[in-house]
Amino acid sequence: MMIVTDCAADLLPEEVAELGVEVAPLFIQFPEGEVASGDLTPDEFYNRLEAMQPYIPTTSQPSPEIFGGIYRRLAETHARFSEPPEILSIHISSGLSGTLNSARVGAVQAKEAVVHLFDSLTLSGGQRFQVLAAARAMRAGWRMDAILERLRELRQQTEVIYTLDTLEYLRRGGRIGRVQALAGALLHLKPVIRVDPADGKYSTAGKERTIRKSLESIADSLAKKYADQAVWASVLHGRFAGQADVLAELLRQRLNLAQLEILRISPVLGVHTGPGIVGAAVTPMELMEF
Repeated sequence: MMIVTDCAADLLPEEVAELGVEVAPLFIQFPEGEVASGDLTPDEFYNRLEAMQPYIPTTSQPSPEIFGGIYRRLAETHARFSEPPEILSIHISSGLSGTLNSARVGAVQAKEAVVHLFDSLTLSGGQRFQVLAAARAMRAGWRMDAILERLRELRQQTEVIYTLDTLEYLRRGGRIGRVQALAGALLHLKPVIRVDPADGKYSTAGKERTIRKSLESIADSLAKKYADQAVWASVLHGRFAGQADVLAELLRQRLNLAQLEILRISPVLGVHTGPGIVGAAVTPMELMEF
């Protein structure tokens, strides 16, 4: 069995290499041409983004042809006897991107493999947890039906929540209306946004006057959800290292942390948030153990 995902999962390069996961590219459309998100470091991307002001680039998903090519190549490389190889393809929420639909069309083109598509209904650190869990379960010899059941559990029990220094990038990208963005700017509001596991879309969990208060709200929300349960927490940010450190310390104080790390979000996600994003993905540690 093989695993395919996309770069919205924010996997570390060493995780991709160690686990043998195939990562489909997402693309950033600059005026001078298209760039695969994975070809830019976060700092290279934010330098270009800030130099483009007041304009911002757009993003695009992999084509069905890209997915079909990935599936066929993996099938040819891992062919076993007369049975077609199985591929598990885990992707960014269908509520936020058309990537899963492209993968579905690409799977139809790849008759050489049996492709199991899984809608993560999340992104970034939440999607990363699912890919890591699937890879670990595969190495432990789990059957496909058991792996899919574990992914469904993760999908329901993982929280992805963040705050933004400004709503301007969401406004320019069409993710929120001009009036809402203007009101937020005038009132200096810092929204707390979570990914709803019911539909994989963003929902507003609160609004605060400062980033510090938003981070405390995030930590309080996570503490209420997980109580004393041992959890794995990933703090994620664009180019907001100081605030990421603050959030990490708040989580150390309020959660029963089995594992904690600070990561950068991928450039393709940063297009819609700007550099001033910081948040966390948290899941029960027991769901990541095999």
